[in-house]
Amino acid sequence: MSILPKDHAEASEVFNKDEGYVNWHDETLWFVRQKRDKSSKNIPEWEALREAGSQIKHYVLSHLDRLLVEFERNAKENGVIVHWAKDASEHNRIVLDILKKHQVQQMVKSKSMLTEECHMNEFLAQNGIDVIDTDLGERIVQLRQEPPSHIVLPAIHLKKKDIGDLFHEHLGTDAGATDPQYLTEAARQHLRDKFLTRRAALTGVNFAVAETGGFVVATNEGNADMGAHLADVHIACMGFEKIIPKQEHLGVFLRLLARSATGQPITTYSSHFKKPREGQEMHVVILDNGRSTQLGREDFRNSLKCIRCGACMNTCPVYRRSGGHSYHNAVAGPIGSILAPNLDMTKNADLPFASTLCGSCSNVCPVKIDIHDQLYKWRQVLAKNGHVPKGKQMGIKAMSVVLSQPRFYQWSGRLGRAVMRSVPFVVNNAMNPWYKQREMPEPPKESFRDWYVRNREN
Repeated sequence: MSILPKDHAEASEVFNKDEGYVNWHDETLWFVRQKRDKSSKNIPEWEALREAGSQIKHYVLSHLDRLLVEFERNAKENGVIVHWAKDASEHNRIVLDILKKHQVQQMVKSKSMLTEECHMNEFLAQNGIDVIDTDLGERIVQLRQEPPSHIVLPAIHLKKKDIGDLFHEHLGTDAGATDPQYLTEAARQHLRDKFLTRRAALTGVNFAVAETGGFVVATNEGNADMGAHLADVHIACMGFEKIIPKQEHLGVFLRLLARSATGQPITTYSSHFKKPREGQEMHVVILDNGRSTQLGREDFRNSLKCIRCGACMNTCPVYRRSGGHSYHNAVAGPIGSILAPNLDMTKNADLPFASTLCGSCSNVCPVKIDIHDQLYKWRQVLAKNGHVPKGKQMGIKAMSVVLSQPRFYQWSGRLGRAVMRSVPFVVNNAMNPWYKQREMPEPPKESFRDWYVRNREN
């Protein structure tokens, strides 16, 4: 079952109980980060592509009103039915109404973080609709009754043995089987019947093109194609920030996306949908759900440039050693820690503090989002709005008193060094949060200031 304590630090402690497992998780994601580095360095124009992608997205965020209307007009001309949803509740209701209209009670779904954001699967299940996730990683976590832990690699927190045990229980595979090819074939056979018998399919949208009214879905398994082409009803769900102006801009983003996500030159399937086939009905649901609010926040607007590659998660030292479920949100990691407080400051006030502010996330972002700067700015906003724990507020006030009085600061430093040398158990105990996770440093004989003053006189 998923780990969903209220606080990131608490959830991280649970995740870190198995040190070997955490080390494996850390190394696996770093391996993906290394693949990204090698792939990006294979093309000399990589930084130019990043800059182009960033500038295109900057234009999009400044012209959303025109681009979204243009997309709607062209999509309707193509025979697509376009819906607008202000929040998750309205989004889910629109999808349910479409399914009810066609008397559909079973639906296949490819990967869509937007539907995770809206908790759509749970809503539809409560209304008698059986939803089968067809992405292999998504199907694995669905069988485990837990959310994805990564936006690109939903089951990255699991080992082969975990999946073997799961498939033995649900799919009847051999007990103890861990061969990836055998387990994947079992999942393939399990899902084949779902594709052939479901009359409705839902996909996400990676990019929606205003110029043509079409959209692109990128997958490595072909499950989005399989579902959409066999179904009588195709529903595509997108946040309004997924829009791009022209078809020619796809060349920039498709080259950036796969390299940043998994280190591939391009995804196995980049599927273009423009209009329904004969006899099929195609719907596009465009969702706001707090995006307008984020657009209006000048310091955080750039977060809407995100193309959901997951590169910031793969490089983040905190994410790699705390696991995706510790972020208690559909989108985890550094980018999720920027997006989540916009939806609910109180519930997600802990997330911007789940960062070292090392800047690695900003360095790898394919569209140059200033992620670590935004995390720092969120901390300031949260503090000003009273969303910081009382203990931390008191600690910060105490430190402000110490740091604002040089003599008091010098005396405190001398006292602290003396205590650490003479009675180390005062700080080397479980009451000290720092000591719980790392060894305390050896206390220096003197402070830098004392050393500087002494040497300057010489």
